[in-house]
Amino acid sequence: MKPRVLFVDHAGVLGGAELYLLDIVRAMKEQSHVVLFEHGPFYDRLKEEGIEVTVLRSSDSVMGVERTGGRLDDLKAIPGIFSMVMQLRKMAKDFDVLYANSQKALVIGSLAAKAAGRPVLWNLHDILTADHFSGAHRKLGVFLANQFIDHVIVNSQATKDAFGESGGDLNKTSIIYNGIDASRFDSIDDHEVAELRTSLGLADHKIVGVFSRLTPWKGQHILLETLGHLPEVHALLVGGALFQDDHAYERSLRNLAERMGITDRVHFLGFRDDVPRLMKAVDIVLHSSTSPEPFGRVIVEGMLANKPVIATGAGGAKEIIDNGVDGLLIPPNNPMAMVNAINQLVADPVSTEKMARAGYQMARKRFSVENIVLDVQNQIRKAVGDLDVLTYTETSTPSI
Repeated sequence: MKPRVLFVDHAGVLGGAELYLLDIVRAMKEQSHVVLFEHGPFYDRLKEEGIEVTVLRSSDSVMGVERTGGRLDDLKAIPGIFSMVMQLRKMAKDFDVLYANSQKALVIGSLAAKAAGRPVLWNLHDILTADHFSGAHRKLGVFLANQFIDHVIVNSQATKDAFGESGGDLNKTSIIYNGIDASRFDSIDDHEVAELRTSLGLADHKIVGVFSRLTPWKGQHILLETLGHLPEVHALLVGGALFQDDHAYERSLRNLAERMGITDRVHFLGFRDDVPRLMKAVDIVLHSSTSPEPFGRVIVEGMLANKPVIATGAGGAKEIIDNGVDGLLIPPNNPMAMVNAINQLVADPVSTEKMARAGYQMARKRFSVENIVLDVQNQIRKAVGDLDVLTYTETSTPSI
């Protein structure tokens, strides 16, 4: 019998963790239900695809807790957390296993699952370091994982290492990378790409692109400093600000572009639903994060777009790119290293094309959605006591 899974994610936005979860749930639609803590584009997308989804009643105090927040905010959130645990506990009784897909989902989901007597998995998509989380929040996450979680799925060795260094039980962990649907990129033809470049007014220009939410650690300011040394290059910034601090950062980027006199070459496109087309339209995909990336979904997407990728060599990025073979790695926080890498690719188009082809082939093989979904399904089966291992075949989509 197929296990019934209650997936829990706090976010209403469509971030990398939510896109990952969407692929998992899509393959398990018949026996899955998704619980979110707020409405938003992710909720709308799930509904559009016919996936059962519920938004749990949540308080502002819970949703207002930030990763780097203080203990006062945490204390204020306790009554709201208790209420949500009770709501989720009632739902969890109708399912065989609960699957928490975010930090807030871990807190509420682990307590609710244990109260309901159900096994619970946690998918850890973040690096538990001081760059991203307060000490109290790291300790809380590790405590709940060690005490209440049956298994922890991590998205890279870098994420696993940080979890262990924070005190997490590594015996509970499995690495499952993100999977990306290559067909979204393969279906785009050259005519579409040419039309898009023309519509952007960039048909005859060299274009680089950064594809991520606008927030300081994603390093879009590094790209702007890089453009100051590349007067012929235009840049697409695809992604927008999600939170209050992010909006301040976006304003600082626009001000920086104006001070540098490059506003005509910096194109803020905001959040877009045609990222594959936009990646196909640029000449080089850039990853500019200033802190270690847990995985680096945009790196794989750039490879599947058959574009050369330059990424900062920290965290999960080092597990994706074989430097000089299928992409280039540069030090974080180093605009001149990015300048030199861009110039290297532009100066040798034959080698650059070979690198892009190698990246595409590697990404299709290592990060296929089908294999990643299968790995997650096997962890779910183990959590409910079914030890039969599913295997993937090219002719069918695995289903539990």
